[in-house]
Amino acid sequence: MSSVAVLTQESFAEHRSGLVPQQIKVATLNSEEESDPPTYKDAFPPLPEKAACLESAQEPAGAWSNKIRPIKASVITQVFHVPLEERKYKDMNQFGEGEQAKICLEIMQRTGAHLELSLAKDQGLSIMVSGKLDAVMKARKDIVARLQTQASATVAIPKEHHRFVIGKNGEKLQDLELKTATKIQIPRPDDPSNQIKITGTKEGIEKARHEVLLISAEQDKRAVERLEVEKAFHPFIAGPYNRLVGEIMQETGTRINIPPPSVNRTEIVFTGEKEQLAQAVARIKKIYEEKKKKTTTIAVEVKKSQHKYVIGPKGNSLQEILERTGVSVEIPPSDSASETVILRGEPEKLGQALTEVYAKANSFTVSSVSAPSWLHRFIIGKKGQNLAKITQQMPKVHIEFTEGEDKITLEGPTEDVGVAQEQIESMVKDLVHRMDYVEISIDHRFHRHLIGKSGANINRIKDQYKVSVRIPPDSEKSSLIRIEGDPQGVQQAKRELLELASRMENERTKDLIIEQRFHRTIIGQKGERIREIRDKFPEVIINFPDPAQKSDIVQLRGPKNEVEKCTKYMQKMVADLVENSYSISVPIFKQFHKNIIGKGGANIKKIREESNTKIDLPAENSDSETIVITGKRANCEAARSRILSIQKDLANLAEVEVCIPARLHTSLIGTKGRLIRAIMEECGGVHIHFPVEGSGSDTVVIRGPSSDVEKARKQLLHLAEEKQTKSFTVDIRAKPEYHKFLIGKGGGKIRKVRDSTGARIIFPAAEDKDQDLITIIGKEDAVREAQRELEALIQNLDNVVEDSMLVDPKHHRHFVIRRGQVLREIAEEYGGVMVSFPRSGTQSDKVTLKGAKDCVEAAKKRIQEIIEDLEAQVTVECAIPQKFHRSVMGPKGSRIQQITRDHNVQIKFPDREENPVHSAEPAIQENGDEAGEGREAEPGSPRRCDIITISGRKEKCEAAREALEALVPVTIEVEVPFDLHRYIIGQKGSGIRKMMDEFEVNIHVPAPELQSDVIAITGLTANLDRAKAGLLERVRELQAEQEDRALRSFRLSVTVDPKYHPKIIGRKGAVITQIRLEHDVNIQFPDKDEGSQPQDQITITGYEKNTEAARDAILKIVGELEQMVSEDVPLDHRVHARIIGARGKAIRKVMDEFKVDIRFPQTGAPDPNCVTVTGLPENVEEAIDHILNLEEEYLADVVDSEALQGYLRPPVHEEAKGPSKGFVVRDAPWTASSSSEKAPDMSSSEEFPSFGAQVAPKTLPWGPKR
Repeated sequence: MSSVAVLTQESFAEHRSGLVPQQIKVATLNSEEESDPPTYKDAFPPLPEKAACLESAQEPAGAWSNKIRPIKASVITQVFHVPLEERKYKDMNQFGEGEQAKICLEIMQRTGAHLELSLAKDQGLSIMVSGKLDAVMKARKDIVARLQTQASATVAIPKEHHRFVIGKNGEKLQDLELKTATKIQIPRPDDPSNQIKITGTKEGIEKARHEVLLISAEQDKRAVERLEVEKAFHPFIAGPYNRLVGEIMQETGTRINIPPPSVNRTEIVFTGEKEQLAQAVARIKKIYEEKKKKTTTIAVEVKKSQHKYVIGPKGNSLQEILERTGVSVEIPPSDSASETVILRGEPEKLGQALTEVYAKANSFTVSSVSAPSWLHRFIIGKKGQNLAKITQQMPKVHIEFTEGEDKITLEGPTEDVGVAQEQIESMVKDLVHRMDYVEISIDHRFHRHLIGKSGANINRIKDQYKVSVRIPPDSEKSSLIRIEGDPQGVQQAKRELLELASRMENERTKDLIIEQRFHRTIIGQKGERIREIRDKFPEVIINFPDPAQKSDIVQLRGPKNEVEKCTKYMQKMVADLVENSYSISVPIFKQFHKNIIGKGGANIKKIREESNTKIDLPAENSDSETIVITGKRANCEAARSRILSIQKDLANLAEVEVCIPARLHTSLIGTKGRLIRAIMEECGGVHIHFPVEGSGSDTVVIRGPSSDVEKARKQLLHLAEEKQTKSFTVDIRAKPEYHKFLIGKGGGKIRKVRDSTGARIIFPAAEDKDQDLITIIGKEDAVREAQRELEALIQNLDNVVEDSMLVDPKHHRHFVIRRGQVLREIAEEYGGVMVSFPRSGTQSDKVTLKGAKDCVEAAKKRIQEIIEDLEAQVTVECAIPQKFHRSVMGPKGSRIQQITRDHNVQIKFPDREENPVHSAEPAIQENGDEAGEGREAEPGSPRRCDIITISGRKEKCEAAREALEALVPVTIEVEVPFDLHRYIIGQKGSGIRKMMDEFEVNIHVPAPELQSDVIAITGLTANLDRAKAGLLERVRELQAEQEDRALRSFRLSVTVDPKYHPKIIGRKGAVITQIRLEHDVNIQFPDKDEGSQPQDQITITGYEKNTEAARDAILKIVGELEQMVSEDVPLDHRVHARIIGARGKAIRKVMDEFKVDIRFPQTGAPDPNCVTVTGLPENVEEAIDHILNLEEEYLADVVDSEALQGYLRPPVHEEAKGPSKGFVVRDAPWTASSSSEKAPDMSSSEEFPSFGAQVAPKTLPWGPKR
């Protein structure tokens, strides 16, 4: 008999209510015994009413009875309106651009809120702000401040109310400003004003004003009163644990401030509303008067040490006595020596209070335990573990260890102290029996070696022998080491430490000389290389000197054999370093350094890697031209050859080899290269390369521009000849400040000496250490003559004389301005002569000069020349329109400074006129002036702001004026077709910027709406021709590109049947992509969705010949496709999956093998067995034969499989089953016959509410439910 499971009403109710959460009762009934089905309301209970009563809430309503708390959104949206008359930015060319848009972007970035702007019909601005509440409020404040016109108003409130407007830490003021979107300015405390200024929109000002007045009105209702009450009676007014005063404050709403016991003040402050404050004051007065009448005092002596026990933690004991007895206990201050405690209260309660005071005082005791100080840390234990056991059991006991004392102090309740004392005494006794200590003496020099690196040695000994080893710090210089722990472990540790110390005394120390420049290399990056050496020789200690000491001594210390091995190893390492540290310097002209480096350092990196050398180039801002190569000698030579070949390829440089005997090389180079450097500088900076010392080569290479190389060759050969015949050198000394005077202006004086004597005179370079040394080289008689002439000049300079001259006071300022720059220049040029002008304010015209006689004479002559220049000085005006002044000055005034230096003039530019206004009114006639006499400027005359004044000698002023006028930018116009303008400008203006930078001009392209072909070029006359030529060249390039684009845009259409399109496109577009790339064309297929477009047209775009070639390629594919045939083959659908294979792998193999296309029917096709094969006829036949053979093979497997499944399938019951009724309910809404019960409305939010949303109450005709 079949059975069914029926869900009864009771079991359903139990399931809903959760009474039986894991058990479902199932009743097995016969078909005759079936009960009535449940009603719809029982099976699907309705949602509870909003105002459900308590009884209904207790019903088993399951999950529906729980109130769902609505989830508040973290993002809010607010809309602000700015009327037209209050908008700050009204005149905009296009909405969403300009300053307003920039401000909105800034607000969004700063606050994190999202802004959307819209313009209403009345031109008012609507701003929607979305984001978190805080961000929205901040954004709103910024919008009002920056996009809306601001008004301001003042509100006067009493000065004492200002602090309530500000609030704690200014929080209230900030909230008020955010809420009203205004700026509120409150006068400072020292300002007597009571006016508060509010700035913002009219609406915001009104809101803020209202809020400020509300705060003030609220404070007006409040009052403050002070009541003098003796300090002794404060505890009675406060009550135990401040309960009494708390009750009064709660009942009256008044704030009462009683000063704490530590503060010696008697007044109690009341704050609150007047009526309630009066009540509170009355109650406090009443308590005070009662206690004053009823209470009396007694004084008792309690030991000072016990006072803290009477007070208790945080004064709790005093509060406890006050609560129990109503008696106040007054304790003297801790800094007082008094032991008298005063009890104040009602007489009958004083006895009980006194008992409690003594009980509290005696409830605690202090005891001590005798324990050796070295055992203290063992008693405490690791991280205080041992002591924690005692303190956890007796938390009120305080245990104190004093360093250096053999005792432990315990303090706390008497009983607890006794127990703790017993435990500590037993602990001490145990430790004394099983612990021992010993002190050994080891020289403090060995202490750090005993400790080892990062404490490795000492930690091993501690862990191995379970002992504690205390080594004194280096600062104490003590030799005493203390070992504590297990007696056996102490002895073993002692033995090992003494052995280590004796071994150290027998160690050998060796000093190894290694040049300091190699120290860092041996140590390695982050100490990697020295770590390897130390790992190899762990017993050897290697000490490098401090870099600041500039020492070459590296100290090795350890066992003799190990130190020797380590020495040999390090010496070999140093030898390798020396071999790899060979260094040569290659002089390369500065302009070629960037070519040697290459793009992104490619060239220099390649040379470094291939030659295995280190190549250092001078800094970009350095004047040095020398490149330093370091490495093995052969590698350095190879790298140098490569660098020189790069320079040779790049420049038109000549290279000459001169044969000079090697024995003369050193004398030709001179001390520290002074002689050869002088020749190189004199010959335009050529490079002279001598062979390496000891090589035996006589070849000297001179490299540089052809003319300079020839000049240097002649000088070098002449010098070599002199050296060979009879070389003679003399050094003389002269103060560095005399050198300029000896050389003379433009080298005139020294050239005269050289020409008259034939000797070569070399002055020290700026980098030479000895700045006094002057070297004379040549034949002996020539050198001696030059020496005599120079010494005579120097002697004259050493004879200091004092002279004076007369200078008109009106010229004094010229010499002393700019911190005496003119005088400094005279002193530098004329051997350090001192020139003293009279003090300002005195009318003296006497100027004193002090120095060498020749220098003084020369300086006087120079001063006279300057005075003549000043007296001959004229002022010339140069009219250049103000708009060109900045261009004339150049970057940072460089151009004007150059003109000033070149022509020795002073140039003054006029003040800038911001808004020049040309007045049409006639000049006002003054007394004594005739009408119109010199008052009106001529119409063509320049403005004052255009006139540049030049001061100096007339001829120099004229030259300077010409130079200035040459700097005035000129504008020329160039005809460029309008359609090319955007290409000339380039992406984001890059093209035009590049041209302006290259030609140093300004190029102005007309606005697009003007449709003008004229481009204006503004700049210096010298640059304009180049810029025009460059622009026209760019136009020619663009026109050529246009022509090329026109040729590339040739279009060709091909008619191809749409059925062939997929084959032409190919798998993932492979075929069509190949055609596009091969022929450089664009191929467009018709859009299937566009009905009006012919579906058989393929469009090819590109060069004409390329489009034709692409067309031929497509037609060839079409020709091949037209030869193909399609045949349908019936193939059993059960073997389709086997033939297709995993991910189509098997069928793709078949298609590739037979060069055909095989299509299987889709799911739901009319004939599931029909397979289509497409290809050339012979290929199709072969493919069909192959897949039919596969079908036959796979079908046999399918039949066998189905037969096997027949045996495994379970037996089918013969009895006919009745149709399932499903789940049946009674009185469902859809079965209701009457119209009173309608089916639920799916669109109603009341009948189907959303989670977390408020349900709107249904509106009834007669009003809402009550």
